[in-house]
Amino acid sequence: MKELGIKKNFLAIEKEYSTYKSSDIVIVSAPFEKTVSYGKGTKNGPKEIIEASHYVEFYDEELDRELCFEKGVCTLEPLELSKLSPKAALAKIYKTVGKILEDNKFVVTLGGEHSISSAPIKAYNEKYENLSILHFDAHSDLRDSYEGSEYSHASVMARVAEFNKNLVQVGIRAQCIEEARFIKENNIATFYARGIRTGAYAKGWQQEVLNRLTGTVYISFDIDCFDPSVVSATGTPEPGGMYWDEIMDLLRLVGKNRNVVGADVVELAPEKSKPESNYVAAKLVYKILNYAFQNK
Repeated sequence: MKELGIKKNFLAIEKEYSTYKSSDIVIVSAPFEKTVSYGKGTKNGPKEIIEASHYVEFYDEELDRELCFEKGVCTLEPLELSKLSPKAALAKIYKTVGKILEDNKFVVTLGGEHSISSAPIKAYNEKYENLSILHFDAHSDLRDSYEGSEYSHASVMARVAEFNKNLVQVGIRAQCIEEARFIKENNIATFYARGIRTGAYAKGWQQEVLNRLTGTVYISFDIDCFDPSVVSATGTPEPGGMYWDEIMDLLRLVGKNRNVVGADVVELAPEKSKPESNYVAAKLVYKILNYAFQNK
């Protein structure tokens, strides 16, 4: 596994803080795009997130630390997936993440389309007992198949549910009736964006999310969970989405009270006219890490 240097790694940090051996955190880029159905360009997401991260401050004022220097962040050379079928690409990602987990690293996988997420989640599910998946998204992604593919980005959580139904979904606001029925039949904890806005979760939605999570948590974050006013460079920018501070409040609550062990951030579809979306995605990755390690 080849490490990227200061000009190409996440946060542009020096070698002493970014070698595989010295780092607790490993960034894996999975620039896979085969099943997107509306806006395209997610294959460029990992590269643009990393480039934008060069302008993210190392210091987190909220937690009063420079996590990247305390724990080390290694960025690996992007996986070559362009010539692979969806099944083969997922197998390669799964094998890569699984190998890194053998070394007890915290892995952040950057997509690419959301279909890639089932691979790292499967690897984590095999390492950690009673794992729950905190899924941020505008869409449920619970279709059994979409446009003829069971590996579609719209089916990723259906594939995950085949081996782990400890799913907690946040920000959902677009789904088909079959997905809605699946959620009810399988008791999937789904916090709809509209319900959050109208106060449907009486005890406080963030606390209710926390209550549905097991002690060990993996975060899968589709960038379209955010309202388009926060991130517009994504395949399907659904209106009525989540805002930065309310997501940060939840991530901090979860990180403080649960053991967050890994994450992925997917579905950024970079546009030259919207560089701010790249920066928000990069900042999100670093905030997820800061919150995940706040007790470590």
